[in-house]
Amino acid sequence: MKMKSTLAGLALCAGFATQAAAQENWTMTTTWPTSLELIEMDKHFVDLANKLTGDDLTIEFFEGGSLVPAGEVFGAVESNTVQAGADWPGYWAGRNSAFSPLATTASLFNAVDYVNWIEQWGGKELYNEIYGKFGMVYLPYGVTNNESGFRTNEQIVTLEDLKGKRLRLSGLEQGRLLEKLGGSQVSMAGGEIYQSLERGVIDGAEFSTPNVDFSGGFQQVTKYWATPGWHQSASIFGVMINKGAWDALSDETREALEIAAQANLVWSLSFTEKRATEAYQQFIDAGIEINRYDDETLAKVQEMANETIEETACENPDSAKVYLSQLEYLADYAKWRDASAPFNLGRTPNGPDIEKIRACAE
Repeated sequence: MKMKSTLAGLALCAGFATQAAAQENWTMTTTWPTSLELIEMDKHFVDLANKLTGDDLTIEFFEGGSLVPAGEVFGAVESNTVQAGADWPGYWAGRNSAFSPLATTASLFNAVDYVNWIEQWGGKELYNEIYGKFGMVYLPYGVTNNESGFRTNEQIVTLEDLKGKRLRLSGLEQGRLLEKLGGSQVSMAGGEIYQSLERGVIDGAEFSTPNVDFSGGFQQVTKYWATPGWHQSASIFGVMINKGAWDALSDETREALEIAAQANLVWSLSFTEKRATEAYQQFIDAGIEINRYDDETLAKVQEMANETIEETACENPDSAKVYLSQLEYLADYAKWRDASAPFNLGRTPNGPDIEKIRACAE
């Protein structure tokens, strides 16, 4: 009888130990300071994740710069200094150029294209393949439509107006494209743009959607806005998760995080489009003059963007693989998208040469 009681006690203790082991506490940070509205996507995901995972996982969230500088978030997750880090994949293109199309494209994908591709055309697997090379799992959970465009104190109406301009610009292909147009790329964190514009260190800048730009105060230090943002036709954001931390979770908890990411992805699009619409009017009310490139100019940009994508993709098989998947999606979806025009989801771009990209991916 005593032996049975002992065994029962040991089994009960083992049960408690198993339950305790399932309870995880993560530290998560981001590349965004509180002053930039992009952080709202991160906060919304963390809130969803904490609700859906219940007592199995608690994520403690810290704003950008409070634990590590923005540029060190990748390394902090890779080393498990923090278990999770919110990002824009393009910041890590120096580690692998494939991160660039995982973040944005020049005159190619819109926001719905990214959502379609991620959820149904194999994109999600490619994020995990590329981040997996660095010991991470990736959950895309934020999407925005095209960037605002350049904000300057000298008007930009034509491509000629870009010549000689020193412009803050993110992105590998984006910088190369700007150089072809006669400008020069200046890289800096979002929190440094305001002062650089104010002091004339740069001639102009792009950062994000209108609402994010307004939260950065750019209307206070510029007079003109050149739109649309052809350099980034949409952007993806998400969370890097250390693979060891991910593997320590139960299947149910991992599934809850994936559901939170999917829900956040759809929420982020409607949230940022509503906020961008409000901010557009705020820029007008602040006296900003808005100029839009004509269709002929945008067609020229598309041609040069295609050339730049082909060149960059063919420098790295990983990059070519991502671009090939995106172009295959565009070709496949074009059949229905074009048939349903104009009651459809965006345009089918006249993009890069898919066979050229295919050859570079093999």
